[in-house]
Amino acid sequence: MPNEIWIALCLVLVFEGLFLFAAPEAWQRMARELIEMPPRQLRAGGAIAAVIGLVLLQLFL
Repeated sequence: MPNEIWIALCLVLVFEGLFLFAAPEAWQRMARELIEMPPRQLRAGGAIAAVIGLVLLQLFL
């Protein structure tokens, strides 16, 4: 089980790196927009993303 966690974290790094490599300007634009968003809205978006991720994980396991 712990091995799968490391594999998942490595895959996150791979995808993040690929997106940064493929579209750095889009990442910079997104970062500027995120700075202007209120923390409450960012927190809600993070919670929604986490819940969706957990639901999808349950579907695929």
